[in-house]
Amino acid sequence: MQFLTKELKFPDVTSANKYGLLALGGDLSPERLLMAYRHGIFPWFNKDEVILWWSPDPRFVLFPEKLKISKSMKQVLRNSNYSITINKAFRTVIHQCASVKREGQHNTWITDIMIEAYITLHKLNYAKSVEVWKEKNLVAGFYGIDLNNGVFCGESMFTIEPNASKVGFINFIQNNNYKLIDCQVYTKHLESLGAENISRAMFLNLLN
Repeated sequence: MQFLTKELKFPDVTSANKYGLLALGGDLSPERLLMAYRHGIFPWFNKDEVILWWSPDPRFVLFPEKLKISKSMKQVLRNSNYSITINKAFRTVIHQCASVKREGQHNTWITDIMIEAYITLHKLNYAKSVEVWKEKNLVAGFYGIDLNNGVFCGESMFTIEPNASKVGFINFIQNNNYKLIDCQVYTKHLESLGAENISRAMFLNLLN
């Protein structure tokens, strides 16, 4: 396991352990974060822990052309009165994602330093948020990194109303020209929308 220094460098992703843990340490500077994402690496750690960097194999992704929309979800889309925006409330979305109670998690990995790091990336036009509104109330949203190469790296989402986050996610995919959505690790929620595991090698080929 390599401990990162101030040098902007990561070990080869094939040296990650069986869980996908690649390295620890370093910082969350915009330069390091963008280098990480461009090499299929992302940070994921709890409060008061050293920064942990991951590159799992397999990788959980969604190909937009394989997006699954169930009959019941099509009905929700037809009948919903939600409005969708992009980058209208990034700070609120990331704070909402941080405060969501998640099954099996006692605290959030979206720590204060993570929040500030991604707000910086947002100001640099790399981090995007998608907001779902019901009238003037924010009821769902998600955020991630746009690598400007057809790949969107999803980070986290939240929802207050049932299916609202799905409405936002489906709308985002259908109205943008991404070739790949990086979901990082498996979730049942995203599997229901068509996400699948592929090898890390395949993911890196698509990323580049």
